[in-house]
Amino acid sequence: MAAASPPPSPPHAKRPKMSSSSDPEADAEPTSASAAVEGADPAQRRPRYKRRKVAILLGYCGAGYQGMQKNPGARTIEGDLEEALYQAGAVPEADRSAPRRYDWARAARTDKGVSAAAQVVSGRFYVDPPGFIDRLNAQLAPQIRAYGYVRVTNSFNAKKFCDRRRYLYLLPVFALDPSAHPDREAVMASMGSGSELTKCLECSERGRKIPGVMGREGKLPSPGQNGVDAPVEGSSHDESGTLGDAKCDHTSSDGNNPFAHGEVGSNSKEKPDLPVSGDRTEVANAKMGSNGDGAVVSSDIYIGNEEKKLEPAATENKAQGMESEKINGEEKLPTKSTFSYTDEVKERFNRILKYYIGTHNFHNFTTRTKAEDPAAKRFIISFAADRVVSLDGIDFVRCEVVGQSFMLHQIRKMIGLAVAVMRNCAPESIYDVAFRKDVNLNVPTAPEVGLYLDECMFTSYNKKWKDSHEAVSMEPYSEEAEEFKVKYIFTHIAAMEHKEGAVALWLHSLNHRNYPDFRYMETAEHNPGAEVESIAAGAEPKVGAEVENTEEVQMPSDNLSE
Repeated sequence: MAAASPPPSPPHAKRPKMSSSSDPEADAEPTSASAAVEGADPAQRRPRYKRRKVAILLGYCGAGYQGMQKNPGARTIEGDLEEALYQAGAVPEADRSAPRRYDWARAARTDKGVSAAAQVVSGRFYVDPPGFIDRLNAQLAPQIRAYGYVRVTNSFNAKKFCDRRRYLYLLPVFALDPSAHPDREAVMASMGSGSELTKCLECSERGRKIPGVMGREGKLPSPGQNGVDAPVEGSSHDESGTLGDAKCDHTSSDGNNPFAHGEVGSNSKEKPDLPVSGDRTEVANAKMGSNGDGAVVSSDIYIGNEEKKLEPAATENKAQGMESEKINGEEKLPTKSTFSYTDEVKERFNRILKYYIGTHNFHNFTTRTKAEDPAAKRFIISFAADRVVSLDGIDFVRCEVVGQSFMLHQIRKMIGLAVAVMRNCAPESIYDVAFRKDVNLNVPTAPEVGLYLDECMFTSYNKKWKDSHEAVSMEPYSEEAEEFKVKYIFTHIAAMEHKEGAVALWLHSLNHRNYPDFRYMETAEHNPGAEVESIAAGAEPKVGAEVENTEEVQMPSDNLSE
């Protein structure tokens, strides 16, 4: 008779995916690359870190980086962060440069030059509660700062679990002034009218090329030869010469650079709505030079390898002469722009921004996404510009947009078209067709420097797991995040406007030559048959604000771009 077999041993109990146990051995996982080596002297053993699924909250200034997402051959925030995690011992050697192995995810993918005050990334890392953030920050550049981390569920994904994202765009107030930094057509049309628009010599002195406005790159207008240099290609008259009575003072070298300067409005043939404003001049920026030397100059201006010597006395006399004609014969120094973000301007700008609220097809506000692609539909929760902040002497309008998700360049293009409408470059009625599938518009893209990610929200996740896990929120780190914004992000935005005039230079491109679609509504009015045929072919008859839908649309997770 065969011997009875021993009873089977009970199976080992499965360890739960997440545990809130305070027992350090209950949740123990294999040690990281920085753990102790078998047989080594206990005094020389490194700490044994626990591997956990966590969400890291951080901020960064996007200056000098090619965006958030890792890109081979480019310096990115993600690339520096991954290497810092490895150097800090949070990622083992086997997983180095392989983020998928530790479930890496980001809540938002910011573009080149875009900053973030509250970004969230998630993954499985070896962390030690007393010093993980300190060790991580020690490996990061000062412009990237981790605030803290929270334990999350094993299934947490920063990208998929983020309900909405809030971005802020700091737009200089002068960008909403139609007479500030005029385009070439407005300058040419104003000549001989008695209230001529002044070309932005201040912008050209930075050594930056403004196609069709400042002439060839690296050259300043010559005060000689009757103010006329070689003609610009495609123009019957050169606009790189001095326009009659110059209204910019080039004698100062103190570096102050207010940007709404020296323009006097006049009615243009291409811009009949351009308002007339008072004569306004500003001191030109003395720090310039396309060769990057940043030399401070006074009367000698160096652009590239060429030297142009201006005549400060003559220029000053001209400016004073202009003022004496304007102000009862009394000679006065150039004055600052009187344009401000009044209640009337605020009401109009917010009315324009409200066109974006709701669910729309934003194929005209991104790149590489077709109108037929379901990913082109996005849900904007709110968009408003209610406050003005002053940074280093420049007033900025605080434009706040909250949405479920954003596509590549979407926010910058929304701002770009809104500014074009505010400056009377495009009619407000253009929003009646901007979201239509059968209409393709070339929409301007505002500079990236003023945009930053302000917060990533995880409302549904926090509500579902509030009894067992800490909320993923910036609230505990609000003061630290505010200090970081002031020290790095706001400083960078103001410096870029002072030194390079990022927005000021961009404003010169807002004209019908660069964006002929600004006249789309005029073309449609003169050719109504095309509109009827388009509707008969199956296009939606209701457009613009009439099709606004406030229902939230769940977007494909692979199309979260900003």
